[in-house]
Amino acid sequence: MFNSVFDTSSAGLNITSILMCSAVAIALGLVIAFTHMKTSRTSKNFLITLTILPLLVEVVMLMVNGSLGTSIAILGAFGLIRFRSIAGNSKEISSVFFAMAIGLALGMGHILFAAVITVITVFLILILSKTNIFNLSSQPQTLQIVVPEDLDYTHMFDAEFKKYTTHHELVRSKTTNMGSLYQLTYEVNLKKSANEKEFLDAVRVKNSNLKVLLSHVSKEEQI
Repeated sequence: MFNSVFDTSSAGLNITSILMCSAVAIALGLVIAFTHMKTSRTSKNFLITLTILPLLVEVVMLMVNGSLGTSIAILGAFGLIRFRSIAGNSKEISSVFFAMAIGLALGMGHILFAAVITVITVFLILILSKTNIFNLSSQPQTLQIVVPEDLDYTHMFDAEFKKYTTHHELVRSKTTNMGSLYQLTYEVNLKKSANEKEFLDAVRVKNSNLKVLLSHVSKEEQI
């Protein structure tokens, strides 16, 4: 059922089979890119990369053509590209591996297999993204507070944290403005019933109305 379209008995590859696999690679790349666009915040450049990646991997597989030594060299090249690139979040990494896996299957001529795996994976991604099965009760957020140097910040905001958060942790503190200010960075989980404006106002009362920043970007998206 999942036989390769390439004729392994012949000396070379059939141009018709190559063009067929290439067309399918582009089509499935578009499906992967469209799925990623619908389930994640992304950029046009990354979507273009996802679209052409299956085709590029397929071409690499055709160039290797069963050679073990060349396969090892290509694997090393992929590793070099990966470590020289900027790390993305977990969804971007999984989409890249998804596109590469489809390209590998098409490079071996398994068109039906690649199509079936794409349909199953896209369906699973859409279902998991649209349901609440993995939703956390509270997403971690980053809270940055600037305080004057003459204030002891160790337990300054304990009452506010107890009232508005389920968890808080000081992850970084540094001086700024020629040492006259401290910038504190906390990781916090707000309670479901917490009002963000009230929380920030309460913090501003304690830090002399200096800068307070609550970021909704989780660590997961910064990885």
